[in-house]
Amino acid sequence: MGGFLNEDFMLKNETAKRLFHDHAEKLPLIDYHCHISPKEIYENRRYENIAEVWLGGKNADGTYFGDHYKWRVMRSNGVPEEYITGDKDPYEKFLKFAESLEMAIGNPMYHWCNLELKKYFGIDEALTPENAEAVWKKTTELLQTSDKLTVRGIIEQSNVKYIGTTDDPVDTLEWHEKIAADETVSFMVCPSYRPDKAINIQKDGFADYIGALAGREAYQTGNRQISDGYSALPCKKV
Repeated sequence: MGGFLNEDFMLKNETAKRLFHDHAEKLPLIDYHCHISPKEIYENRRYENIAEVWLGGKNADGTYFGDHYKWRVMRSNGVPEEYITGDKDPYEKFLKFAESLEMAIGNPMYHWCNLELKKYFGIDEALTPENAEAVWKKTTELLQTSDKLTVRGIIEQSNVKYIGTTDDPVDTLEWHEKIAADETVSFMVCPSYRPDKAINIQKDGFADYIGALAGREAYQTGNRQISDGYSALPCKKV
């Protein structure tokens, strides 16, 4: 696709190409705001299809996880919520996203998604409703078979060396402890403080959450550890 999906995407002159390819491209990535759960990192989750990777799904507690930027693209295109955070079939959701993405040319999301298809799946053409079925089949096969496309495989081939996961104040950090003890994890993983639920006073279950927060002695101990130094937290060191 010419200048879009080639190795010099957005590099408009020789100086830009030299700075990126000779220097920036080889640098490790620091992901200080990652929404992959520490449990999935520890268990090295394998995704079933690209809808799980891009659009998410339901957590065990009934809440929904996923990329809200992709959801926003779909909502802006008038897609019914049942195809976004609802119970529609994953392939149907993916088709709706493909239709929406085609309308987002010029939006960074259009660039990100198509560059992801190229980097991780070797797909050199932009996603459209017309090629969506072929893209679905290829990505599904690779996600279900390639060791480079498990959670850890994606992290490692992306050259990510540090991950700050998104953790609630009432989280026990048990999965961080397991990661820290796992010698097969090749990158650093640390918890980061994300107390959104503590300010969502309008949402159902807020009172129960505050009760859990007040009774979390382990979290209070964690607070003292943070005040004594970040290294006291159960971080994976590499």
